[in-house]
Amino acid sequence: MYSSVREIRNRLLSLLVRAFIFVLFLSLLFFFFVVIFFLASQNSPVSPPFIGTLQGYYAGHGSWDGIDTVFDSIDELNSFNAILLDESQRVILDRDADPVSTVGSSYSIQSDDLALKLEANGKGIGWLVITSLSLTTRIKFARAIILPIGALSFLLALFLFVVATLLIRRFINPLADVIYAAREVTNGKLGTRISSEGPQDMRSLSESFNEMAASLERNDRERRDLLADIAHELRTPLSVIRGRLEGIVDGIYNVDDGQVVSLALEQTYLLERLVDDLRLLTLAETRQLHFEKKSVDLVQLSQHTIDMFSAEAQEKNISLAFEKGRGNYTAELDPQRMEQVIGNLIGNSLRYIPDGSKIWLTLEETSDDLKLFVNDNGPGVAEDELPYLFDRFWRKDKSRTRSAGGTGLGLAIAKQLVEAQGGTIEARNLPQGGLQVVVEIRKK
Repeated sequence: MYSSVREIRNRLLSLLVRAFIFVLFLSLLFFFFVVIFFLASQNSPVSPPFIGTLQGYYAGHGSWDGIDTVFDSIDELNSFNAILLDESQRVILDRDADPVSTVGSSYSIQSDDLALKLEANGKGIGWLVITSLSLTTRIKFARAIILPIGALSFLLALFLFVVATLLIRRFINPLADVIYAAREVTNGKLGTRISSEGPQDMRSLSESFNEMAASLERNDRERRDLLADIAHELRTPLSVIRGRLEGIVDGIYNVDDGQVVSLALEQTYLLERLVDDLRLLTLAETRQLHFEKKSVDLVQLSQHTIDMFSAEAQEKNISLAFEKGRGNYTAELDPQRMEQVIGNLIGNSLRYIPDGSKIWLTLEETSDDLKLFVNDNGPGVAEDELPYLFDRFWRKDKSRTRSAGGTGLGLAIAKQLVEAQGGTIEARNLPQGGLQVVVEIRKK
């Protein structure tokens, strides 16, 4: 892992360094040509360093007397055809190899001359004129300007490079980790995680990646578990149907034996119900299930659902009761889906509490919500298993088979149907024993 991450880091650092050098080179090149073709003009705002030397001499001496010694000591001027004029544009010095003017005479600045105005104490003191402004002269002039600026720029670039390198590594290291981890996840290693380092944005990126990887890993695990659960749930009824049909074919069972056919048909109904529940759960989870909401009285709906289970409860000697206080228990719901939710909760309690137990429903009203409580006095659920109560195919007793009834999807379907209508559902153990499922629904 280290060598791979190091390779990515070195590649990113190399890319950034090359980009930095390239931009620096382009900037210098651009500035060079700007000076040659644009700044070397009559109104150039950029002055070479020797202009300051000439202006300083005049400010110190008060005149141009003796300027020829200083003029000759300026190496840059030896490369140009330079003329020094006073404020009246009379020639003070002329270094032109073939002079067209003499000292003391007036000089008329030409359009192709580069005339640099000289000032001291805020007033004009003369002009420095560079004649014969050819391309070669422009390059020399640009070099005279760029060399000192380039030297300073180089020192600043070195300093910025050191600072940038330190800052870049703060971003490169976390970014390289993210790139490497992304490759690992792409290759199927969903357990890959990265540490949160660097600035806040990079830490947020690392944390978001870890959350994404954890979600992918969880989804993959749930997918595998779902396939295994479905295969397990289908195996039992299919085995029963196959056994009965093979028995009939082999003559073990009489084809006229209604009990044998009835048992096979019962397993077929179970398969059909399992497939229907899976389809309903999938539609609810993907929010593709259609809801026809209207004003529903939860008192009537709950009582109607209890009446549907009364016969089954009597067979097991289980008491079914409904308790409600005073208030308005009307909400905007899909009555068919809500009836299915209450039915799944009552059916789950009937399936897992012993004979002679009790199930009771209660309703409470708050300012904005209605709460439906489905309670029983059965054995309850271990606290560490409560978070899994609404998972697909979860059973309190792992040894139970499908013969205990149900498809193992009732509570998962109830959860999805409630949440799809803007409500919440949770389960907890009662202090006196038993399980309580709370469904909270907004009135509007």
